[in-house]
Amino acid sequence: MSYQAEYIWIDGTEPTRKLRSKTKIVADGKKPPQWGFDGSSTNQATGHFSDCVLEPVFTCPDPLRGPKDVLVMCEVLNPDMTPHVTNKRAHAVATAKKFASFAPMFGIEQEYTFFQDDRPYGWPEEGFPAPQGPYYCGVGGAKMPGRDIVEAHTLACQRAGIAIEGTNAEVMMGQWEFQVGVLGTVEIGDQLWTARWLLERIAEEFDVDVSYAAKPIKGDWNGAGAHTNFSTNQMRANGGIAAVIAGAEALGTRVNEHIAVYGPGIEDRLTGAHETAPYSKFSYGVSDRGASVRIPAAVAREKKGYLEDRRPNANIDPYVVSAIIVETICGAAKPPEKKKAVKKAPAKKSAAKKTTAKKVAKRTPAKKAAKKR
Repeated sequence: MSYQAEYIWIDGTEPTRKLRSKTKIVADGKKPPQWGFDGSSTNQATGHFSDCVLEPVFTCPDPLRGPKDVLVMCEVLNPDMTPHVTNKRAHAVATAKKFASFAPMFGIEQEYTFFQDDRPYGWPEEGFPAPQGPYYCGVGGAKMPGRDIVEAHTLACQRAGIAIEGTNAEVMMGQWEFQVGVLGTVEIGDQLWTARWLLERIAEEFDVDVSYAAKPIKGDWNGAGAHTNFSTNQMRANGGIAAVIAGAEALGTRVNEHIAVYGPGIEDRLTGAHETAPYSKFSYGVSDRGASVRIPAAVAREKKGYLEDRRPNANIDPYVVSAIIVETICGAAKPPEKKKAVKKAPAKKSAAKKTTAKKVAKRTPAKKAAKKR
């Protein structure tokens, strides 16, 4: 029997990319093949030459359909099979290969805000809810709208095999977070985009929209980020705290380049208030959520681990962010030394020359025969 494959891709919407998807029926025993779509309807082509190619890159079980159905995350290619200009995964793949010896790993904390009727989910029709304070990791009452969606999304990610690590309610009412990791430079993008698609698809069932806006509500309300945790082999090794600090300092050498790709609206979110550092200044510190980069207290205590770049917005393209972090930190670091293969010394030949049986016989005197009695 055939099965359903939901092809998912990233469109060309500006300034924030959106997800698109459509269903293909695939014959039993066949893998999801290349497919195509009308790029003129997704801001990725013009009408007179609109064909774009979908290249499957990540497949997982579809937790919303039957046991044989799958989700297929795709790259977008031009008709000549080159990466489309909106395809940022291709560069992440090249970066991952270039710095593979560092074994870079990521975990991303994806914040988002539920909306309904043009206001955050659960907010009153007029005015505002109670000030921030009781919502972060809160429980009970009407102050936690959206938990049913969060629970359904978490279960769906688990069933799909997504590396979801946890969830929590965030500081602003109607705002939540899920975490994905620990994954490589490319895999973190594949799985985070797929998890986002699942979240938006499940929210449909509740007539709720998902917003990744950096500052969904202006004023004394928290923005939404995608704090990005990063480590290399050197950071994770015993005594790796020196590599962690070196990584934080490397990030400080390319502030403008990172801010430029950390998501639209970053100036509204990184103001120095609401647990952020100003976007125009760079800082790092131990257990400091007001810094650009935080070194967790446990990392400082154990003298190894990872760092957290707190600047990326919720609306980032994770392929872009993972690539630039690897380029900046690993590009500034000394490549890991390759272990030299220890050559075994050849066995010494015995100084004594081998002798033939005949020579031995000649050197050995014959035994006298026993006398007969």
